[in-house]
Amino acid sequence: MDHREHTSAVEAIAAPVLPDYLVDTYAWAYLKPHSLRLLDQHFVVNAILWGNYRRLVRWACEEFSAGDRLLQAASVYGNLSGRLADRVGPRGSLDVIDIAPLQVAHCGRKLSGRSNVTVRVADAALPPGSGYDGICCFFLLHEIPDLHKRLVVDGLLRAVRPGGVVVFVDYHRPVRWHPLRPVMTAIFRWLEPYAEGLLRTRIEDLATQSGDVEWSAETRFGALYQKVVARRLR
Repeated sequence: MDHREHTSAVEAIAAPVLPDYLVDTYAWAYLKPHSLRLLDQHFVVNAILWGNYRRLVRWACEEFSAGDRLLQAASVYGNLSGRLADRVGPRGSLDVIDIAPLQVAHCGRKLSGRSNVTVRVADAALPPGSGYDGICCFFLLHEIPDLHKRLVVDGLLRAVRPGGVVVFVDYHRPVRWHPLRPVMTAIFRWLEPYAEGLLRTRIEDLATQSGDVEWSAETRFGALYQKVVARRLR
């Protein structure tokens, strides 16, 4: 790998104090080098999402257009970032942020050589830029405490320009007859202690000021997954 290509996509990596919830709950998944090698493989992320990974990525990407200036609110395993970069094309740009330097370095390696991508350390509740045409928040909210959910939703709404969209793709409470409902309930209790706060609350209701935002929502796969689009009006 050309070292210059790699560093061109990654801004200087600071060493922020990681939030307790991340260290205490998700260190095994996001803060260990061996986790990157194990979890960041298509068959793993696709299995975690019950074979729906590609569909969910397409679902998120369809809200954005060539030439857009995008923000991705957290690094994720799989090829979402590459698909977003392809979606906006050479006349657009993609900023990927994550609060964990290890994730930023890993994402930068995956996206090395892409001139329309920047990866940096930042908190999604305090995005480093503003005036974005679109923002993608992909399976982040269910992993953070309820107060942080509100801070992230508000922060992302502030960072998008009037007329722009913030797209949230995440878990949703499945319908009662869903065969995976008891399985997902057990998984959430075991591995995702902050998911319940999302399942019982509409993403729209997490915004402290949503009067200038037009909201739309839809669910798929027996309502296990949701896409919520917030379009800032002014």
